Amino acid sequence: MFPTGLPSPSPPPPAQEPRPSASDVHNDSNVSLTASKKRKINSSEKEDIDSISSSPKAICTSSSTTSSSSSSQQQQHIQKKLRFEDPLDLIGLDVKMAEESCNPAESCSKARNVFLPGGVGHHANGLTKSAGSATFSNSKPGAAKKLVIKNFKEKPKLPENYTNETWQKLKEAVEAIQNSTSIRYNLEELYQAVENLCSHKISAKLYKQLRVVCEDHIKAQIDQFREYPFLYSVLFLKKIDKCWQDHCRQMIMIRSIFLFLDRTYVLQNSMLPSIWDMGLELFRFYIISDLKVQSKTIDGILLLIERERSGEAIDRSLLRSLLSMLSDLQIYQDSFEQRFLEETNRLYAAEGQRLMQEREVPEYLHHVNKRLEEEADRVITYLDQSTQYVCREHIICIISYFGLNNLLDENRIQDLSLLYQLFSRVKGGVQVLLQHWIEYIKAFGSTIVINPEKDKTMVQELLDFKDKVDYIIDVCFMKNEKFVNGMKEAFETFINKRPNKPAELIAKYVDSKLRAGNKEATDEELEKMLDKIMIIFRFIYGKDVFEAFYKKDLAKRLLVGKSASVDAEKSMLSKLKHECGAAFTSKLEGMFKDMELSKDIMVQFKQHMQCQNIPGNIELTVNILTMGYWPTYAPMEVHLPPEMVRLQEIFKTFYLGKHSGRKLQWQSTLGHCVLKAEFKEVMHIFFSKKQLEDGELRRTLQSLACGKARVLTKIPKSKDVEDGDKFSCNDDFKHKLFRIKINQIQMKETVEEQASTTERVFQDRQYQIDAAIVRIMKMRKTLSHNLLVSEVYNQLKFPVKPADLKKRIESLIDRDYMERDKDNPNQYNYVA
Repeated sequence: MFPTGLPSPSPPPPAQEPRPSASDVHNDSNVSLTASKKRKINSSEKEDIDSISSSPKAICTSSSTTSSSSSSQQQQHIQKKLRFEDPLDLIGLDVKMAEESCNPAESCSKARNVFLPGGVGHHANGLTKSAGSATFSNSKPGAAKKLVIKNFKEKPKLPENYTNETWQKLKEAVEAIQNSTSIRYNLEELYQAVENLCSHKISAKLYKQLRVVCEDHIKAQIDQFREYPFLYSVLFLKKIDKCWQDHCRQMIMIRSIFLFLDRTYVLQNSMLPSIWDMGLELFRFYIISDLKVQSKTIDGILLLIERERSGEAIDRSLLRSLLSMLSDLQIYQDSFEQRFLEETNRLYAAEGQRLMQEREVPEYLHHVNKRLEEEADRVITYLDQSTQYVCREHIICIISYFGLNNLLDENRIQDLSLLYQLFSRVKGGVQVLLQHWIEYIKAFGSTIVINPEKDKTMVQELLDFKDKVDYIIDVCFMKNEKFVNGMKEAFETFINKRPNKPAELIAKYVDSKLRAGNKEATDEELEKMLDKIMIIFRFIYGKDVFEAFYKKDLAKRLLVGKSASVDAEKSMLSKLKHECGAAFTSKLEGMFKDMELSKDIMVQFKQHMQCQNIPGNIELTVNILTMGYWPTYAPMEVHLPPEMVRLQEIFKTFYLGKHSGRKLQWQSTLGHCVLKAEFKEVMHIFFSKKQLEDGELRRTLQSLACGKARVLTKIPKSKDVEDGDKFSCNDDFKHKLFRIKINQIQMKETVEEQASTTERVFQDRQYQIDAAIVRIMKMRKTLSHNLLVSEVYNQLKFPVKPADLKKRIESLIDRDYMERDKDNPNQYNYVA
């Protein structure tokens, strides 16, 4: 605000400034010790004040004394002495005068300090008030006095023609500013003139006159742009920019002169725009909203941006100024942004299609990243911030999603990282990438699981695929939890598209790794491999199928002594127990207990043999197996030598003597023996056996002729034994060891055996389904068919077909565990 030191043509009119409240006055009295709030009145001044009785401008009264009349000269003298500097318009204001503790004679000569609450200054009407204070000689020291100040009796008036003359001065100053010429009047004088007009309620007229002058000036500017010959020219844009800059500068100067009008009248009328907003509104309505001017301006801006995208150098400061103008005029989004995004989409769509044909995916991604960086730089330099994310969405939409599969197949780690960075910069881009990531895993995993030709390598391929996707998530996708969960969901989906088979193959894979002949991995590597197997195991539904095949393979490893490491076996068992619970591994743990108990029994049996002095050169080792823990084996009749038969009877008598009521069933096909003899004598014993079953004979011949120690010669040479094969003793056989271990080749699991194992699993599932149904019905007593099926599905841990579940319900009805309701066939009742 400019200083108001110019003299007024009449007493200053009332100002429209807020008046201080009573609390403000009281607060000011608390800080009256400051220099601005304290006035000293000397003795001579006091005498002048005492002589004042009344004034046309202010009247001071006292309850204790009556002031005498004084001349007008004394009034003017007092006006010079006391001036109110702060607004003060309170009637009945109490003033406490602190008097010195002295006699009345001394008080006339010594100065007294008078503290006026709220300070002294101009009255609220803008005129300088004179104030007087009378001495009260009859009052006691320290007594409170009351100072009363009254308003003017008559309101001051402006002289004739003052309004018109003042407006002509203001209009001349405004036109000088608009024409960039010098102003004849002092800016302080102009400001005071505006204040005087506003104080006499001429604000509305003054505002309208100012708007008309500004409007006429802006109207005169439009013709030069309409008739400008250079279409899309940079000169046209520079001319628009210069007009805008001049307009802003002019409105700032005009507003500084009319600041009092802006802060009083306009501020009190919420419907009126401020002087600055009025200027923006007029410029927008008469200049930029003109169709020709706006079209030329927007086309020129877009042309400059297109040139820059093509690699040309442009005037960025010009673009920044013009786009800032559109933003200030609030037409940026409607007039520019929409067309800008359309042009951007069209440009990059065409460029994307062309580059996808010409360049490889990695090179294309690098180009996209470069384009994104360029657009980000444009946003920072001259575009509005609201355009930032919209731009990225339009650019990223043209990224070729079909390239993701190629990048994943070829394991392009750097390119995948760049792709993730590009998508993460777009709102919703990560979700789009996640969806394609899940679809890729499902599609690739299905090719591994569904194809029967890949059964031999299925588990290893699954492990390798799992390692690959884990590495991509860690390195490329920044360990994003959404991609981890999406991977788990995809694995669980595709691995169960082929029921039961993955579970069976995983069990056989574990068997191959835990077998004694496996020397591919150290103990640490084997432990890591088992951990990876358990991750795949979590995804399968048919865990009971895995248990059945795993138990059968574990039994072979334990009985034949083929287990690579007892620690590894128990480690795998603990992992299964932790994953599936104690009930899942109870039978497997029972198998290990049987093997440990068998060792203790054999120690006791040897002690028994020594105590009984039973002769014999054969050392017998027997494993006692609990039938409920171990797989079911079909009994096979084997003709054993008499010495072995005698030892079997001795052991049977010994064992049943310790455990009465038990029954022993010998499974000779699961045993093995060690012979010590001459080579030719062994062959004679072997060929003299005529009682071998065909399958056993073939397996035994294959062990002797096709294993590592080939004591028989087979013609023709092959790995399998056929009907026409001929065998003879290998007289040329030699070995560096005296003790040669010839392992019997384990027969490959036939289709019938696989079907038998699967059938046992299904049979066990039927029992679990029956138990679940009976358990639910016993608790609920009455239940509808749909609710029963839903609760059974929630309790079972393996998939069941609705048809199979319906069969089990019918079976339970036939066995009188439950019955159909007589009134409602879809409802079942429990039969106690």
